[in-house]
Amino acid sequence: MRTYSAHGGPLVDCYLVGAALDALRVRLTELPRLDLSPRQLCDLDLIANGAFSPLTGFLGEADYNSVVTNMRLADGTLWPMPITLDVSEAVAEQAVAAGGLVLTDAEGVPVAVLDRPTAFRPDLRREAELVFGTVDAKHPAVAFLLERSKPVYLGGDVLAINAPLHYDFRRLRQTPRQLQDAFAEQGFARVVAFQTRNPMHKAHFELTRRAAEAIGGALLIHPVVGLTKPGDIDHYTRVRCYEQLLPHYPGHRTVLSLLNLAMRMGGPREALWHALIRKNHGCTHFIVGRDHAGPGSSSAGQPFYGPYDAQHLVSQFADEIGITMVPFAEMVYVEERQDYAPIDEVKPGETVLNISGTEMRRLLMEGAAIPAWFTFPEVAAELQRTHPPRAHQGFTVFFTGLSGAGKSTIANALMVSLLERGGRAVTLLDGDLVRKHLSSELGFSREHRMLNVSRIGFVASEITKNGGVAVCAPIAPYAESRLAARQMVEAYGPFVEIHVSTSLEVCEQRDRKGLYALARAGKIQSFTGISDPYEVPENPELRIDTATLTQTEAVQRVLDYLVALGVIAAEAEVTA
Repeated sequence: MRTYSAHGGPLVDCYLVGAALDALRVRLTELPRLDLSPRQLCDLDLIANGAFSPLTGFLGEADYNSVVTNMRLADGTLWPMPITLDVSEAVAEQAVAAGGLVLTDAEGVPVAVLDRPTAFRPDLRREAELVFGTVDAKHPAVAFLLERSKPVYLGGDVLAINAPLHYDFRRLRQTPRQLQDAFAEQGFARVVAFQTRNPMHKAHFELTRRAAEAIGGALLIHPVVGLTKPGDIDHYTRVRCYEQLLPHYPGHRTVLSLLNLAMRMGGPREALWHALIRKNHGCTHFIVGRDHAGPGSSSAGQPFYGPYDAQHLVSQFADEIGITMVPFAEMVYVEERQDYAPIDEVKPGETVLNISGTEMRRLLMEGAAIPAWFTFPEVAAELQRTHPPRAHQGFTVFFTGLSGAGKSTIANALMVSLLERGGRAVTLLDGDLVRKHLSSELGFSREHRMLNVSRIGFVASEITKNGGVAVCAPIAPYAESRLAARQMVEAYGPFVEIHVSTSLEVCEQRDRKGLYALARAGKIQSFTGISDPYEVPENPELRIDTATLTQTEAVQRVLDYLVALGVIAAEAEVTA
């Protein structure tokens, strides 16, 4: 892969023009194709437009090993994050044999060619340990690596044809070169960038305003709108909040631009990576705050990274990266001052007010007022418009359990109970019905079972997003597929997993469809509970055993939970 040896070198983009582009288009019909995942498409976008300069493609084996081990490319250039293209063995074999691979977007449109690719097998646990400092799957990047990555990495130069198409906020999607030109036209010699994946409130406003004042320059609000942490507020809402915030900054020295980055939530390494990306966008300074790009807490309940580890790492490379870090402590509201201050400047006896993310979600869920000291009223209005109280949100109830456990019976009765209450559209996604109408071509291999649950999760997320109720009742034997469905839904509303824990013995005794008998006789292969495993949910919202509960009792337990969650109103006991 071609690289430039110093970060002070020219911006590198990978878009072909003229005769070179014409020649490449001729090759498109001769090469195998790969539909890129959302993360891969984000990475390709930023390789192609120069945001990942000096990279000109996905890392080959030598560069990958060097980055993982030393945070440097093989030629010594500082680069902390491995940018890789994970594929199946079959795709790798085809691409290497053909000498190229056409990379396409979600609609199958070619956006680039991976030229003369090389293939290698990474040690994913080693990558997790060295890059993210853990193999704990509570870390979203580690979970992705160990549970969802394909086994082979392809390295090679990217020959870009078309920029990935974005339909949203086009006026705010500037490339690195466009931002550099805009800063030059406006006479901004000093620009400090602020990275964010959350709505900005008054604490963020004060932090960024003070940072711009400190350097005597302009401010770039540069939020990530690619992939962030599962459960984050959608970028449409966030961008509207940022736009409402802009008029509060003094003068005309604040720029809002969107970054199509797939975050890894990698803490210190990620902060260094973010700084290099903003340097490529023409910034001279970069804000690194408390717990920059932190993914939250580990399985042991401890933060993955220290609150200022990111600042310490970025400062180590201050002379090399070509952009100056502006470190900031957490900003808090001091009641006695009626103003914000860095937390390390709060005096003994002063009262600090703060609202956590959990508390903010509670206020939105309950339709309560958001304090004026915490955020601007325009921002609060945008959040409340997109996040109505729980009783008006869509949600998903996801039953899982063995065949014959009683999932469909309870799901149907629950659907009827919810329809009797009214107020929302309710859709039943029963396992057998989905198999008949949505997944009729699928078999019962692990891959096909995962795909079936993925389809259910996608449909449920769309129903939830649009304010409806999805009641799902597949077997869903694998924890990985259930987690993926949860993550799709929780981007838009609550996901309630209910393990119908009726034992295998009871399910076999019922055997209304005669399936267990056929499986025991060897006439049905890969049958869950007999010849294929069922991975018992570890932490479902509810467990229901239909061997000990009547249908009415089981449905009432679900309704009681939904009332406690706040997604439906309490009523007199429902008989199902």
